[in-house]
Amino acid sequence: MESVSILSGGAAMALVSALEPRFRELSGMGIDGTFGAVGAMRAKLEAGHATDVVILTAAIIGELANTRTVLVDSVADIGDVATAIAVRDRDHAPVTETEADLRQALLAADTIYFPDPKLATAGIHFARVLEKLGIAAELADRLRPFPNGATAMAALAASGERNPIGCTQVTEIRATRGTRVVAPLPAGFDLVTRYTAAICAAARHREQAKILLELLASDEAAEQRHHAGFT
Repeated sequence: MESVSILSGGAAMALVSALEPRFRELSGMGIDGTFGAVGAMRAKLEAGHATDVVILTAAIIGELANTRTVLVDSVADIGDVATAIAVRDRDHAPVTETEADLRQALLAADTIYFPDPKLATAGIHFARVLEKLGIAAELADRLRPFPNGATAMAALAASGERNPIGCTQVTEIRATRGTRVVAPLPAGFDLVTRYTAAICAAARHREQAKILLELLASDEAAEQRHHAGFT
């Protein structure tokens, strides 16, 4: 069976997986997805990686539309995703409602798992949060960056430390067995990212790509988006 190819931020991985059976029914094709930090996915696209659909932040999709890398009239918003604190399922959830709470929770952790601070949306933001809190240097030897949120949360779930903690997007926490969302980052440190899909100008399967975009943004998929962590 042929497949529609996707380059996507990790935030959409669970949603795409949940919708693939329905997409097969509608299109007769499967999905060949590559998921990771949005910066890494954009770099792959701009390096010439052949793909039909991209799912990245709205800001990046806007830039790709301006350069006609994606079809302007295909752009479709999927939803918003908050960046949040995570713990292992078995661990007590720290209070993170205020700046002081967040600072205390991070300082109490013996390891901190998060995505790439240069290429991943949540990782870039979390690095800034640590600087804003004034604890980046103090926590340097406890930080565990990973290529993307999915790998960071998998490592958190498998960790054997006494009191680990994590930070990434809600969708990646919910998609990882063994981790759970504590709460979105508190006001003043919060980040909500809009994810948007578009068809690549060089897409080989435009009609099937259009079906996928319509499904991702459809009322039919509202429950799956909510379950995955989109708002």
